[in-house]
Amino acid sequence: MHLPPDPYDRLVGHVSKLLPDALLLLVARLGIAAIFFLSGRTKVEGFLTITDGTYQLFEYEYALPLISPEIAATAATWSEHIFPLLLALGLGTRMSALALFGMTLVIQVFVYPDAWPTHLSWVAILLPLVARGGGAWSVDALLHGRNRSPRPVAAA
Repeated sequence: MHLPPDPYDRLVGHVSKLLPDALLLLVARLGIAAIFFLSGRTKVEGFLTITDGTYQLFEYEYALPLISPEIAATAATWSEHIFPLLLALGLGTRMSALALFGMTLVIQVFVYPDAWPTHLSWVAILLPLVARGGGAWSVDALLHGRNRSPRPVAAA
């Protein structure tokens, strides 16, 4: 016997159609990209000239173990520009999200350990991108042909 869907199931079905995975992953990509890109822009003047203030921050406030402030400042600044741009395009999505996830862990552990609610929200956005990629509305999907629905697996 087939039961008609209850009102809750109908509502969930309508919402799912209005919010496809491609849209959710696009919003995640753009949202987290904006956070990191805007942070990167505070570290430079002009196109990509790292400011003296940035080097000082990495020497005194963001001091990381095992890495010089100059290297850390340069790596962070370039990472906050390159990976967000790649995420916005959906190009190398998993790698870019994983790189920003690693950066978030470093910030959490070594720089601002009390800012865990903010960092947890970043991780909540980044992990689906690592796991699922950029979605159907991404350059990755165009390049790898993953913008089509998956084909059903034949029963053995």
